[in-house]
Amino acid sequence: MSLELSGVLEFIRASSTAVTKREVARAFGIKGGDRRVALKQILRQLEKDGLIVKQPGGAFSIRDGLPAVGLIEIAKIDIDGDVFAVPTEWDKATQGDPPRIEVAPDNKHFPKLSEGARALARFERLADGTFAAHIIRAIDSAAGRVLGILRATKGGAVIQPTEKKAKFEFEVALDDRNGAVDGDLVIGEILPARDARRKKARIVTVLGRRDDPRAISLISLHEAGLREEFPDRVNAETHSMRVPELAGREDLRSIPLVTIDGPDARDFDDAVFAEKLDNGDYHLIVAIADVAFYVRHGTALDQEAQRRGNSTYFPDRVVPMLPEALSNDLCSLRPKEPRATMAVHLWIDSNGGLKKYKFVRGLMQSVARLTYEQVQTAKDGSPDDLTRPLMDSVIAPLYEVFKILDRARAVRGALELDIPERQILIDDKGNMIGVKPRARFDSHKLIEEFMILANVAAASALQGKRDFPCVYRVHDGPSYEKLESAREFVEGFGLSLPKGQVVKPAQLNQILKQAAKLPYSHLISQVILRCQSQAHYSTDNIGHFGLALEKYAHFTSPIRRYSDLLVHRALIGAFGLGPGGLADEEKVRIEEICQHISGTERTSMEAERNAVDRFTGAFLSERIGATFAGKISGVTRFGLFVALDETGADGLVPARSMRDDYYFHDERAHALIGRRHGRVFRLGAPIVVRVVEASGITGSSLFELADPLAGADLPGLKAPRIPKGGGRDGRPYEGRGGKGGPGGGKKGGKNRGKSGKRRKDRD
Repeated sequence: MSLELSGVLEFIRASSTAVTKREVARAFGIKGGDRRVALKQILRQLEKDGLIVKQPGGAFSIRDGLPAVGLIEIAKIDIDGDVFAVPTEWDKATQGDPPRIEVAPDNKHFPKLSEGARALARFERLADGTFAAHIIRAIDSAAGRVLGILRATKGGAVIQPTEKKAKFEFEVALDDRNGAVDGDLVIGEILPARDARRKKARIVTVLGRRDDPRAISLISLHEAGLREEFPDRVNAETHSMRVPELAGREDLRSIPLVTIDGPDARDFDDAVFAEKLDNGDYHLIVAIADVAFYVRHGTALDQEAQRRGNSTYFPDRVVPMLPEALSNDLCSLRPKEPRATMAVHLWIDSNGGLKKYKFVRGLMQSVARLTYEQVQTAKDGSPDDLTRPLMDSVIAPLYEVFKILDRARAVRGALELDIPERQILIDDKGNMIGVKPRARFDSHKLIEEFMILANVAAASALQGKRDFPCVYRVHDGPSYEKLESAREFVEGFGLSLPKGQVVKPAQLNQILKQAAKLPYSHLISQVILRCQSQAHYSTDNIGHFGLALEKYAHFTSPIRRYSDLLVHRALIGAFGLGPGGLADEEKVRIEEICQHISGTERTSMEAERNAVDRFTGAFLSERIGATFAGKISGVTRFGLFVALDETGADGLVPARSMRDDYYFHDERAHALIGRRHGRVFRLGAPIVVRVVEASGITGSSLFELADPLAGADLPGLKAPRIPKGGGRDGRPYEGRGGKGGPGGGKKGGKNRGKSGKRRKDRD
């Protein structure tokens, strides 16, 4: 191969990764000293002319290229679940716009990525000039520790990482096992080692046995940096706590307040009451556990609650924000027992308009602990011994108010996304035995509307109180980019969103209402859900798009959300309701705290989702080879993400396993389309897959098409046109006879964008 400037440039351009001078020399057969000098001059000239760039580490790539390995930041996750990134070390002023980088799915990092996350990745340059990023490891605070399974070997023992954070195992010396034996789930501290190929670790914690069902949640719990146990100093502060006397409080003990929760609820933190007034208006009371009375600023209890930020719910356990002495006792509104409360009196008219409100500190005594199904059954005409005496005085007025508030919600146009919530069924031993849809009654909606009204009152009361800032729950409208993507998608189904204007929730509701008549209504709901922004906490009130409210603050669950505790403290200080108000230090740090608790909420949602993945992975691991019906929940150039109908489990069908054809990715149609036979695999379409691999340790599942000759399109839709030169972006996706694209064959991930809805997150 002759050594010419154009030849060297073409070699670097054709390489899928940045190349070193040694690799160029090897490719051109350069061995002599003079020819090495000539190569050095050519590389220097190409770099001077701006045709190539010397990357960190000394490797060369074309000007808009990337190094072989580098840091990325997740920039966007679209409604299909495709993940796009940007290089963190990129000078736009001198290098122009960064190249397009799509993250290749794998069985660890891909399901957990969120916008703004950073990772170390290996780059692969594709034929069309774009890049695929193969994540090596996420950049997180857990560096230096490894969570894994201890395996005995002939020479000793090793830790096999649960999520394959490294491409190697960690050797454990006999003296460093800390009592762990083969098969234990352990946390190891990584030890320094001269030989990078022989990583060593010392076991610091034995969490349990791999075959113990409890290990599934433990992995997700420790992976997210959560802990179940409270420090001794925190528990010690609860020992002397007692329910306060009535002095300085409003006596609410004679009012028939009731709690309504799920049958498996262990804490009851909100109670409700309603009555009709002579003038036709209604008087409501929402009474919430007075957590601020017990949890004071600056205490160890408060510091731990703020660190946790919120409670985290797994299928088999709860990691609470507050110790059990509070969450299940003093701050649980048990029936027939006096409890301290922060309550709000609410007065509404017959149209649901909030006329006035009054926040008080009180002492209450719930008359009954009711369940959603119990209340709904009573309303439907079959009361039991507990609900029968409460029908006229308690239950009937509650439903009257609910109807009024529900109509008001419809009038203001709150977003009506009906995404079924699944309940994982766990047996006495902790094993997953199945999944069922979680029941949804009007009694659920009743409590939600009461809580929303109380939250609106809290935000209204604190708005403009400069000395006592409000922690708002804010939800921005969909971004223009995501909305345009959703618009393109729904237009393919004969539906339309208005262009050139700010979209309102009511307009999205109209789309959902039209789609409800179609066989793919579930798909439209998912797409509308995925284009939504993520709600968070802030002192800057931008309103709540989803609820169509101008102001909104979380007030109703300080047992499990630190945000609500801050709102309680602000109300106590603003209205002179006694001790436990917002401290000056909190006022100064309030926005910083908002950012922290917004982050802990995302961490909890991720941990909950990962635990569900692991439970379903363990469930499927005993069903290898079985076929399941599902729906395509994501379409990427790497393959199809499929959500199973029976369990809700997600897995990947790699594109390279679809060997009957050459498939390309049509982004506009959200489909993989076979070039030869024209088979279409479209987002939302029904499909039957076979389980190839599944793991309860990693939570990953790998599927294959049960019938490789069957297409998977939606009824009544015309198949996308097959371009001569490949997909809409000009990139053919090869399913047979080639690599199958970057990431092909990687183990299953999970389509981003699932709601991750938490049990009891009612407002």
